[in-house]
Amino acid sequence: MARNMEQGSERRANRWSMLIWGGAACLLLLPLVAMQFTSEVDWDGRDFLIMGVLLAIVCGGYEFATRMSDSTAYRAGAAVAIATGFLTIWVNLAVGMLGSERNQDNLLFGLVLLVAMVGALIARFKPQGMARAMYAAAAAQAAMAVYALVGGYSEVVVHVGCFVLPWLLSAGLFKKAALEASR
Repeated sequence: MARNMEQGSERRANRWSMLIWGGAACLLLLPLVAMQFTSEVDWDGRDFLIMGVLLAIVCGGYEFATRMSDSTAYRAGAAVAIATGFLTIWVNLAVGMLGSERNQDNLLFGLVLLVAMVGALIARFKPQGMARAMYAAAAAQAAMAVYALVGGYSEVVVHVGCFVLPWLLSAGLFKKAALEASR
């Protein structure tokens, strides 16, 4: 029995773990290196802390997802969803999708992430439910594009709307994983 559990955990282990965490560490070091060569990059300790926590959450989330399924489609769907969430937060912290990064309307993008996360919890991370959760996140993102249009941010509607595509891609990958699991 213990041997089977060991084999199961090996099967679901992520062989890319070191690369993912190492890549995150390098990404975190990039601003530090850039600050040595240009004054245009000006991060303080708080910036490094926030990005470090964000990268740890992203990498930890992907580690969790790789243990949920050994399906390549499932893992790819999780990677796309996590990357989309990360980019949503990063863009809003750096420059803001609506106006500047200081615009309070950018906090509404947290609702898109909340839809994805609550949907994933309700689905218990099962592929079919994850597909539905990502479709819901895509719909929430599309609603944000409509909000941008109605709210006077017409110059960024396409940019905001483009974030719908990776949510849909993630949903499609989870749907493929669900079909694979049903065979």
